[in-house]
Amino acid sequence: MARRETRTVRDRPSEPVPRFSIMDLKHQAAEYYRSNEVPQRLEEVLNTMFYQRPGDLYGYLADFFSELSKPPVICKLDAKSVLDGTGRPTLEVEVFCRVRNCDKIICSSMISCHAEILENASAEAIDADEKERSESLNKAIEWINESLNEMLRGLQPSDQQNIDELLGDYFTRKSEQYEEKREPVKEKESQETMVPASPLATVPPGKKKPNKTGKKLSVVEKPIVPAEPPEPVLMGSLAIGCTSLAIAKSAATVRDIPLYSYVALLKHDQKMPKELVMPLPMITVLNCGKSSPGKLNLIKELMLIPPTWLTVKQALTRCMDIQKQMLKLIEKMNKDLPVPKKISHLGCLVMGYDSLEQPLTLIQSTCTHLSLELGTDIYLGINCAAHELMDYNKGKYEVITGTPKSPDEMVDMYLDLVKKFPSILTLIDPLRKEDSQQWIQLCNVLGSKCYLIAEDSCRNLTRLLGSKKSSMPKCSGLVLKHINEAKILDLIQMTQRLDGWRHLSILGSPDGESSDDSLADLAVGLGTKFIKLGGLSRGERIVKYNRLLAIEEELNKNRRLCERDEYEFNHFIEEEEGEEEEEEEEEEEKEEEEEFDHTDSPSGSKQAVV
Repeated sequence: MARRETRTVRDRPSEPVPRFSIMDLKHQAAEYYRSNEVPQRLEEVLNTMFYQRPGDLYGYLADFFSELSKPPVICKLDAKSVLDGTGRPTLEVEVFCRVRNCDKIICSSMISCHAEILENASAEAIDADEKERSESLNKAIEWINESLNEMLRGLQPSDQQNIDELLGDYFTRKSEQYEEKREPVKEKESQETMVPASPLATVPPGKKKPNKTGKKLSVVEKPIVPAEPPEPVLMGSLAIGCTSLAIAKSAATVRDIPLYSYVALLKHDQKMPKELVMPLPMITVLNCGKSSPGKLNLIKELMLIPPTWLTVKQALTRCMDIQKQMLKLIEKMNKDLPVPKKISHLGCLVMGYDSLEQPLTLIQSTCTHLSLELGTDIYLGINCAAHELMDYNKGKYEVITGTPKSPDEMVDMYLDLVKKFPSILTLIDPLRKEDSQQWIQLCNVLGSKCYLIAEDSCRNLTRLLGSKKSSMPKCSGLVLKHINEAKILDLIQMTQRLDGWRHLSILGSPDGESSDDSLADLAVGLGTKFIKLGGLSRGERIVKYNRLLAIEEELNKNRRLCERDEYEFNHFIEEEEGEEEEEEEEEEEKEEEEEFDHTDSPSGSKQAVV
């Protein structure tokens, strides 16, 4: 039976197979190689290799032909959930490219979730934050593994402009869809909140209010500007920023250049600067904010800022020496009591104080023990985070528990503080963004003595790029963060705009930072004046400081390290006068145009120009 079955199979008519003679195959092969210029390339490489006589012959051939291969293209994006420095879930994106007929992973990037919550928040707020973080992360993973994966497949990772535009368009569509779904809910909420206001009590005509004797008239304080509603963060928006960073890292890897060089090329229209400037690190040493045990709430971060002539390595060494000596002084002052050594998520020591001068005096004493002069050998910076201190029931800032201050009183307080401690170089978020008049006052009285930086008002880079300079609080510069939908080109455009405004650009890390060290490369490539990474503790922050050291060493070795400019402060009053003159010139030009239009009117008669 088996033989019969075998014969039956053999007897089946087979499909006609095209047969070529050996000569035909030879002609086809010759034409194939000739059309792809293989003989010419082989002759070229063999001739040059014979004269150079490389030690690794096949390595030389591999390098030669790798330059002739097709450029890598994106074949896959893979998003997953990982843990950040605080143990919370965050996003990681891996980029796979087709390189010389093989699909391989090129690089990965991580970005922190947008949600940032205070350490002393209630349990309900923490639970809500965790839920929001989880939903946003799951949505981001869905976007990347499905829509963005299909959208970017086949594109070259070096095409950053096109890819970032595609990512921006995708985010815009998602935002519009979200707003359409929210419209019925918004209408319902607005109808529910429209409650008729009760009429003010009035005195009937003909009657006078009785005079109350024996009581002093109280001075009516100006009401504070209500807080702007928090900017909504679209669920899944961190997929855009993380993908943009992953693509940039892939392009740098494919081109075999560091990420900071790739970003510098993007910023300078593919023309590499001869020299690059290292950003100055703002190193946090103390946390005396609302989460600290003392009465003082104002100093969320007390930072050490090195002089411009110190290298990053020298600056880190000096700040580490100050931190060690500071701990010795704290232990000496509290001999009988154990010193709590709690490290915050910002990588610095958490200490409780009852007055604003105490932590500053501690740093002053520490520098004296080390024979360092504050204001020359080291400077101070304070992240006030004033938006976290406003008590809206009282309408005042709770700078110290039991000592509320109005916005005008805050201006006077900062003026006195800088007079007592002229070594203060930077104040970050000294006021809420809503207190615009007090920002102007503060810039006029302190802008020529220290930098006044805004951080809370510039979280949304997309909104900032679409707004004018007048819509931002008057300040010396901004702290930029790579979070949510912020793309690499957004960071580049924002730093270019700040350079044109003669404003400082500072690249800062979010509160919940990941172990990705790309922030150091971004700061160098963007050319920011400062980089704000937190303290010299916690691995996710140390890895970025180590990357800064490696970049500085590499630039110095290649003689591409540029010297920094000295600290220069803005003269806001002169700038205001210049802006007023420009506005007057614009008005005069408009009036001249109107006069010209009226002169050339059909009636032929001149009309008066008001």
